Amino acid sequence: MNKFSPHYNSKEVESKWIEKWERGGLFNINPQKGKVPYCIVIPPPNITGSLHMGHALDETLQDILIRFKRMQGYCALWVPGCDHAGIATQNVVEREIAKEGLKKEDLGRDKFIKRIWEWKEVNEERIKEQLKSLGCSCNWGKWAFTFDEKRKKAVREAFVRLYKEGYIYKENYIINWCPRCGTALSDVEVEYKERKDFLYYINYPLIGGGEITVATTRPETMLGDTAVAVHPEDTRYKRVLGKKAILPLVGREIPIVSDEKVDPKFGTGAVKVTPAHDMADFEIGRKHNLETIIVIDKKGFMNENAGNFKGLGRFEAREKIVNVLRKKGYLLKVVDYTHSVGHCYRCGEVIEPYISPQWFVKMKSLAQPAIKAVKKGRVRFIPSRWEKVYINWMENIKDWCISRQIWWGHRIPVWHCKNCGKEMVESKDPVKCKYCGSKEIYQEEDVLDTWFSSGLWPLSALGWPDETKELKFFYPTSTLITGYEIIFFWVARMIMFGLKFRGEVPFRDVYIHPIVRDKEGKKMSKSLGNVIDPLNLIKKYGCDALRMGLASITTGAGQDIFFNEKKFQGMRNFVNKIWNASRFVFMNLKEDFKFESELKKLSLKKDDFYILSLLDRTIEKVTSLLEKYEFSEATSVLYDFFWHQYCDWYIELSKERFKGEDRNVVGNVHLKVLKDFLKLLHPFMPFITEEINEKLKEFTWEEVPSISLSQWPISGGWKDKNIEGEYLWKIEVITSARSLKSEWGLGNDSEREFYIKPSSPEQKEFLKKEKESIEKLVKAKEVFITDDIFPIRGFTRKITSSGTMVYMALEGMDINREKIKLEKELNSLDEGLERIDKKLSNKDFLKKAPKNVVEKYYREKGGIVKRRERIMENLENLKGG
Repeated sequence: MNKFSPHYNSKEVESKWIEKWERGGLFNINPQKGKVPYCIVIPPPNITGSLHMGHALDETLQDILIRFKRMQGYCALWVPGCDHAGIATQNVVEREIAKEGLKKEDLGRDKFIKRIWEWKEVNEERIKEQLKSLGCSCNWGKWAFTFDEKRKKAVREAFVRLYKEGYIYKENYIINWCPRCGTALSDVEVEYKERKDFLYYINYPLIGGGEITVATTRPETMLGDTAVAVHPEDTRYKRVLGKKAILPLVGREIPIVSDEKVDPKFGTGAVKVTPAHDMADFEIGRKHNLETIIVIDKKGFMNENAGNFKGLGRFEAREKIVNVLRKKGYLLKVVDYTHSVGHCYRCGEVIEPYISPQWFVKMKSLAQPAIKAVKKGRVRFIPSRWEKVYINWMENIKDWCISRQIWWGHRIPVWHCKNCGKEMVESKDPVKCKYCGSKEIYQEEDVLDTWFSSGLWPLSALGWPDETKELKFFYPTSTLITGYEIIFFWVARMIMFGLKFRGEVPFRDVYIHPIVRDKEGKKMSKSLGNVIDPLNLIKKYGCDALRMGLASITTGAGQDIFFNEKKFQGMRNFVNKIWNASRFVFMNLKEDFKFESELKKLSLKKDDFYILSLLDRTIEKVTSLLEKYEFSEATSVLYDFFWHQYCDWYIELSKERFKGEDRNVVGNVHLKVLKDFLKLLHPFMPFITEEINEKLKEFTWEEVPSISLSQWPISGGWKDKNIEGEYLWKIEVITSARSLKSEWGLGNDSEREFYIKPSSPEQKEFLKKEKESIEKLVKAKEVFITDDIFPIRGFTRKITSSGTMVYMALEGMDINREKIKLEKELNSLDEGLERIDKKLSNKDFLKKAPKNVVEKYYREKGGIVKRRERIMENLENLKGG
């Protein structure tokens, strides 16, 4: 007999099965004729470092679905991989070489990229091991990297096709520029944060006399002003339209123009126009043919057009310009102002709008089929509210700036000829100009936005542009699981590219999971120091506890998750409960045990029918909930069935039966319940289920190499509402009787008389039959089934949800001692009630305290009031004792 140790060792079990799964190639799934495909491509984690709690949640949910579908008989493929993460990775490696006193320019482009590749190799392996530690059942042989040769081919193909069809163009245009990263960013890569600043009111003198006051948050850009603008319907400025103002500190004459983009309610209603350093101003400048003057360079310093302020950082220049304006009498006033400021999503630097030649993708025509696909239900968002968010953004989409001024990434496949000046866009590197034959050609320095290659992921991960067997069989993929923060970065672009290059959506369902926040509701970030490493939680509680804990707080409503370590502690307890219950069954299956796969051939008792009925109901519920992506609800059903039905009741009911002639029957029922439950639980807790299932094979002689390859349980026709209803009566009676003993401080072995008044004739007949069983489970002196109603005095009672009255006689109890004990508790409760009432009557507290804190106090008060009422009733009971 296989050893079943008294204690579960998660570390030992996890390392054992990770090695077995990989060695056996259990998840190396290939297209199988006659099977229905189910495919997930992993949202590729960046190679910038360790996996975080968001990854742990993401990967857990994907693995739950993959294991579930695999057991349902699908040809279920999970393609793993990671992302080269252009800006993020370059920033990390720049910090690494800075420790050696080097900058990337010291190494040069080729050597610096070589260093990144070396760094990537180490980190990629670490990510693989972390994914395996999370129990991920990926096909590791199909690992993909967004910058490997196959993905390079896909990127080239996509760029060339889009360029030749007129979707890609280059233009000198205003874009979001990060001075720290030294690159352009797309609109969705800018994070807007509320910031306390100042609004400066500056007087611009008018030619011919008078002045016009403008309001601005960025006086440093005024050196590049080429106009003042007002709204055409603003009557305050009718008299000055067409006139010219003199730009303070510079002396340049600039026109006063009218434009609908001006908000008359902002400041004075008159705004300075700096086409080179503001998105809205750029559009005004193009409309009115205004001059464009750049005064801030790419590193955020004032340039030669800034006159005396040249060389100053933009924020230092702001301070000095304001001081000069004040001294010269141009500054009217400065007021506090809170506004939304754009920051780089990678490094947090304040974005600088900047005019430069960049590559763009025309998005409107690409977006239309992608909008239609979602509206027609070809792609489904879960929860559905994200569909509106997606459609709203897509209907207002702007052209996408895809060029980045960094070194790490897919180099834009455009070559220029020094001889004839023509441009070539090629899928393979040319050696000479195809127009004039000159070898004097050079490639664009810029690389593509990382999200360009990521947008091709469902295609490229399956081998596109090659017509691979995986692409033919598994595309479109089945489900995408990701966070809502990258719907625009990634999800939308994958849908557009999938439709463009394959004529089909890349996936059918998009499950948007919540963000894991810290216990105070803040987003986890390294800068805040509140990042939780999931691998540390695995070391502490085990992988199964982490996975089950994460799934249990992932509700279908999609609210963000607040990190609570108690959830993982609770799931570790659940793991131990499963181990101990399984061990109990294992230890009771003696050498003479005979396995019977057809339970209906055995002489089953009502206890057996009851648990089998609940098992069938659990199978149906869990299957339905997983099909609907209701992970939290599924964990609740599994937890409740195993702990509160199987362990609390069936195991208790079967202990005596294991000692008698009935042991073979009850043993087979236990095996049936355990085996099916372990299969239902396996997608959530792969390690403990695999380990226990392996041990139980000794009694069932299964030949399947892994529980992950076994068949998903189906209902066996055991469901019986009548039996479940009857057993609910029995359970409620036992629970009430035990509760009464506990309430009066009586030990479980303390024997007392109980009187049960059923609520119906049917209930009475059933409880009579179960009288002996109830006495054993309650450890009662005797149980009487009666139609009498007993007086409160001398008895204590509870009423079940079905109306059954359960009385316990107080005869023989130390009345004075019990009375003192209850009165002492009553005084303590009254003190607590007084404390809470004082808190809840404090208007200042109610106004300032978080909603959840106030609700906690109200819940606590409700519990005290309820307990107080019970004590008052028990004091009355004692008068007749």
